[in-house]
Order: sequence, then C-alpha cells, then structure tokens
Amino acid sequence: MQILDLLFGKPLPTWEERAEHIGPAAGIPIFGLDALSSAAYGPEAALTLLIPLGLAGIHFIVPVTAAILGLLVILYFSYSQTIEAYPQGGGSFTVAGENLGYRAGLLAAAALMIDYVLTAAVGISAGVGALISAAPSLQPHTLGICLGVLALLTLVNMRGVRETGGMFLAPTYLFLATLLIVIGVGVVRAILAGGHPAPVVAPPHLPAVTAVVSWWLLLKVFSSGCTAMTGVEAVSNGVMAFREPTTKNARRALTVIIALLVILLAGIAALCRIYRIGATEPGGAHYESVLSQLTAAVMGHGWFYYVTIGSILLVLSLSANTAFADFPRLTRAIALRGYLPHVFTFRGRRLLYSWGIYVLVGLTAALLILFRGVTDRLIPLYAIGAFLAFTLSQTGMVVHWMKKGGRRAKGRIMVNGLGAVATGVTTVVVLATKFAAGAWVTALLIPCMILLMAAVHRHYQHVAWETTCHDPLETANIHPPLVIIPMDRWSRISAKAIRFAMSISPDLQIVHIDSPDIEHGKDELTLIWEEKIAGPLRAAGRPEPQLVRLQSPYRLILTPILEYVLAAEKSNGDRHIAVLVPELVVRHWWENLLHNQRSSLLKLMLLVRGNERIVVINIPWYQN
Repeated sequence: MQILDLLFGKPLPTWEERAEHIGPAAGIPIFGLDALSSAAYGPEAALTLLIPLGLAGIHFIVPVTAAILGLLVILYFSYSQTIEAYPQGGGSFTVAGENLGYRAGLLAAAALMIDYVLTAAVGISAGVGALISAAPSLQPHTLGICLGVLALLTLVNMRGVRETGGMFLAPTYLFLATLLIVIGVGVVRAILAGGHPAPVVAPPHLPAVTAVVSWWLLLKVFSSGCTAMTGVEAVSNGVMAFREPTTKNARRALTVIIALLVILLAGIAALCRIYRIGATEPGGAHYESVLSQLTAAVMGHGWFYYVTIGSILLVLSLSANTAFADFPRLTRAIALRGYLPHVFTFRGRRLLYSWGIYVLVGLTAALLILFRGVTDRLIPLYAIGAFLAFTLSQTGMVVHWMKKGGRRAKGRIMVNGLGAVATGVTTVVVLATKFAAGAWVTALLIPCMILLMAAVHRHYQHVAWETTCHDPLETANIHPPLVIIPMDRWSRISAKAIRFAMSISPDLQIVHIDSPDIEHGKDELTLIWEEKIAGPLRAAGRPEPQLVRLQSPYRLILTPILEYVLAAEKSNGDRHIAVLVPELVVRHWWENLLHNQRSSLLKLMLLVRGNERIVVINIPWYQN
C-alpha cells in the first residue's frame, strides 16, 4: 500500500471531489495541451505535403493557415455556446445524442474515442520526433522512447486531475513562452530587415521541384494542417472539472487556448515563409522538425534553442494528457447510457475513472507499436474523428436552439449552423484527401465501434428485461437446499464447511473422489468418517450427512464433481442445489503459487455450466 501511495498518491474520499476542481490557469495545460501542442505538428504536416513544390511550396502555407484559422475562430464561438448550453459537459456525444437521436450520438462517440486514442499516440510520437531532431542518434530507439513516455504519462495521470494540472503548468507555460519569444524575435528581425532577414542558422536547402500545384494538392495540405484544430472540443467535454462558476471558468480557459493557438499558428506560418523554412522527409536520415529549423534560424543553436526544443518535446509528449483527461469522461458518459460496460463508471483511488485510462493506454500502446512511433504514419488517421464530432456537435446545437427558442436563438443558430457547415465540408475534404493514405482505417473503425456499442446496449437491455420482477415475493414452496460439499480430506477447512452447511440445511452430501492409487475403502476419509464426522453428529441428534464416493479412473478431480452436481440438479425437481466450496486463503499473494487452484476452477466451471437453481458458496479459511 505504501508503494501505491508513493506512486499514485493516497486514496481520496468522495467528499474531496470539490478540492480536485481546477481553475482556468490549470485548465489550459489539462484541456488545452492537445490544441496548443498541435502548433508543433499541424504546420509541419501541411509543409510535408508541399515538399514536391520546392521553394514555391512554402508560399502556400500562409493562405492555407489563414483558412484554418478562420475555421478555428468559427469553432471557438460555436463551442462557447455549447459550454453555456451544457454546463454539465456538452461533448459531441451528449449534444448529438440529445438533439439528433441515439444513432448520431453513437457516431459522435465512436469518432471521439478513436480521435482521443490518436491524440495520445500522435502527441507522444511528435514529442519524440522533436527529441530526435535535436539528437538524431536516438532515432533507432524511437518506439522504446515513445512507450517510455506513455508509461510516465500514465503514472502522472493516475495521481488525479489537480496534481496532473500542477505538474503540467511549468512545461506548458515554458513551451508557450519560448515559442512566443521565437515568433516575436523573428517578426521584429523580419521588420528591421525589410522582410528579408538572414537566418542565424541556415535551414536545410529545399529540394528541387518535382510536382506542379493543383487544387487537389492544396486540399490535401489543408486537411493535414487541420490536425492543428484537434482538441478544441476538450474544454466543452470537461466543464464539470472546473471550479465554480464552472461555465465562466471553462469559457475563459477556451478563450485563452484559442487565442494562443491563433498566435502560434499564424506566427509559425509567417516565419516559415519569411525564413524559407520547409519540411524535411519524415523518418529520413537528415530529418529535422520545422520548429527546430525555425528556432535555429531565429535564435541560433545556443542554450535557448535547447530549452525551446526541450519544452516542445515535453509539451508534445504531455499533449496526450488531453486524451487522458477526456477519454475516461467520455467512456463514463457512454457507459451511463448503457452503450459501454458499466465498469467505465467506477471511480478509482484518486477519484478518476480508472478503467477509461487503462483502455486508453492499451490502445495507444498498440498504435505506437503498429506504426513504430512515426508521427507521419499516424497523421493520415487523425482529424477525421475530430471533425466528424465537430459537425455532429454543431448540428445538434442548431437543433437545441431551435427547440429552446427565444430572442437570441436566431443568432446562436447562425453561429452553430456556420460551424456545422464549415466542419462538415472540412470532414469531407479530410476524408477524401486522406482516404488512400490511411483514413480508410478510421472510416472502417467508426462503424465497427458503433456496432460494438449497440451490441453492449442490447445485452444490457436483455438482462434488464430478463431480471425485472413485477410480482411480489413468492413465499410458497420454500425448502432448504440440497447441500453438496466436495472434500478431499478431513481438515479444519472442511470442518468449517460442514458446520456452515448444517446451519442452512439438514440434507447434506459430501462428495469424495476415490484415489486410484489406494485400495478401495481404505483411504483416509473413509477411516475417520465414523469417528470425526458421522458419530459426533448422531450424538448431537443431528442428521448424518451422506458420503458420496466417486470413481475417477483417469485421475480427474473437477469433472466428476461437476457432472455429479449437474445430475443432482436434474433429479431434484425445483429444489436448489447449494455447492459449498472450501478454500484456503493464504497470507501472501505469492503463496498461491504453492497451492493448486482447484477451488477457483470448480467455482468457474459451476458458474459456466450451472443454472439459476445451482448456488455456489465460497467457504474461506484464512491462514494465520
């Protein structure tokens, strides 16, 4: 327990939940890291597709970024309204489900779950990519470093929301400060040099032109750059994590996040054009990230460069925290409506929905292993889920305002309607341009997730229908059960089982498997039966149990007992059969390795093969 307390913190009682709520300052690193850190890989994803255009390609990054920023501003106003309308947390699943029907809600839920897993994978891989830019010798260890960062993030997030936010404050604001300084110094130097500043460290030469510009290429660049907008919905999902007034604090956090993201994206795009910085081939021998080139061009390779790259590495890796913060909340909301297992609603030792974290970590690790931790291989799968969720959320908000009405409804409908149209068009563009590059995987996973959630819901509905009882308690024909006790030898454990059995029923059968290695009738239990069991019970005026001896020529133990219980159930009409399973409970977990697990296996077999008339009762004996 002390080790768990050291790693994850001491357990928190439910009444301390209010103390776990956060303010806008802590909300920025917790819910905004995904959006803010995407400034590090969104522009690079767009510039990577412009490599075939050579020097001419970097001139297109500014208009493409301008289009992305316009869409980002639309989403800001749309989600500000969502936070106001759904102060309990208005993520796409909730908004779409309540206003467009459960099918739309499931579509949004599937898209968001996939997007959050990709958020974690892309954030970690991009962070490690920044590290490799500064230390190329680490490139062969990309996957191992990615998995190590994932393990560290899991450990930090298991300590709770407030502690996580506190740990992420310094790296987040260091990242913002260093990048804003780079952008500020770069812009000032460009102005003083008349728009043609000389880089401190010249960026790599851009390759020769190998393609011509086309609308299709620009659409692909736009769709890749849109990865910088993922995470915008995070605050609306986590409104309830903010302290009072929750809505006001959540909107403040969203405003700061969007404003900073606009500055970062606009500044990076402008400086890339001014300093003639393009992307290098991802995974290549001379790969260097765009931000590494930009920082070196503006500030040189001094200490500030390494501080900046270090902060980028930290924040990109920590950006997966947005998924850690929102994925468990999303799975809880889905589970509360019966579309995911109820285990996702349980809160762990630090008031977290721990099972959501476990699943997120497992899926993220699988993605990193599958794609070897390379960001460029993950990007094509990215953004589709986010923009599909954006579209469903904004469409649901239009329906919400139409139902609610009021004098301000028309203006709000226009804002959310514009957001729905803009994100809907973007979803189509992203899907079309990235389909062959890997987006088909996401497009296939989403309906599979919907089918899975629908199957879970049908199961819960069937169980509820089958177990619902509208009749009063039936009091007739209540009889003591037939009690069966498997026994290998006479011991304190079996004595405890018999004493308990005699307290619930006079009809007791003790089932013993004869060992083929001992002469029939001469085993230990037979020799002590009269002295230790039958005699004392007769003397006390209690009914004598029946000793049932089963033969097992193939030395099987559990199968004959199971078959006997099933046969007893069939031959005893509507009477209950109570199987008492004696079991030794050792002091240390590792001591279980020294004992056979027949008791556990027998219970499992009885539960799988049995029915409602067979009751399994565990009789534990605790070792001193």
